[in-house]
Amino acid sequence: MNILEFSCRQVRNLQRKMFGLRLSLWLQPGTQLCSVYRHSVHKLASLQKATLLPPKKVQGLLYPFNELEAYLDRSVDRTQFQLFHPSLEDMVKAEKLFYSSPSHKIDYYISAERLDHVPALKPPEVCFIGRSNVGKSSLIKGLFSLTPEVDVRVSKTPGHTKKMNFFRVGKAFTVVDMPGYGHRAPKDFVDMVEPYLYTRKNLVRTFLLVDGSVGLQKADLIALEMCEEIRRPYVMVVTKIDKCGSGTLLTNLLDVQDVVKTHTTSCFPQPFLVSSLHFWGIYLLRCFITHVTGSLRLTDTAPS
Repeated sequence: MNILEFSCRQVRNLQRKMFGLRLSLWLQPGTQLCSVYRHSVHKLASLQKATLLPPKKVQGLLYPFNELEAYLDRSVDRTQFQLFHPSLEDMVKAEKLFYSSPSHKIDYYISAERLDHVPALKPPEVCFIGRSNVGKSSLIKGLFSLTPEVDVRVSKTPGHTKKMNFFRVGKAFTVVDMPGYGHRAPKDFVDMVEPYLYTRKNLVRTFLLVDGSVGLQKADLIALEMCEEIRRPYVMVVTKIDKCGSGTLLTNLLDVQDVVKTHTTSCFPQPFLVSSLHFWGIYLLRCFITHVTGSLRLTDTAPS
């Protein structure tokens, strides 16, 4: 073996050792390498990046209903689907509240199993409820995607969220991820959730999530009745709109809209369409949250 061959073998051995070290570090939770991987920002988390896309795609991201409007019969009233239609400028202002900073810290605060464990927080609160596996945690993770270090746990297993999880957005407002109802729901779901919805004084809006790919289920209608009995303002959010074709989604959406129109008095007339995977509707929902919590004064909410 000559000197050149020996040197090359040494280099290869050193490279293998370095690769093994990097791999072992990456696999260890809590290391810097793992942290960087886990905390990467989604390419569409910011409106600045989204607006670089072709105009038609940008419209679909900002106002998902626009993609379905062409399939609607002329006799269908579109007004109810566009009541909240803020400008791009207002969405940009709203987005700023979802960036964490030393003076505006966004973080996971606490989890609670019962109402007497819930912290007494002064800022306005919004909470998210829905059937297990409807995509609540994924949606909240999407809302907080500009601050990826916020620990929003997402699982493929239905019923993963077993507690009420509180996330503080500076001093502006608090977001609460509620346990899912239906399949694998916590045994004390009703005792946990209903008292909170009834008595939480700073709760300004409840977001009731419905899976857009399957439509309203029996459990959703029961949850809707509960929201009506409480007589506090709530909003319907149609999730997973990327999981089905336009025809199925439109049928399920019109069904939701019909129920809202004929069977509710406390529900905001406009359902919000979202896809946590493709970020459709995330910017609009961020803007609505800042609006209902009084964190942002909008210039105009009517479609131009």
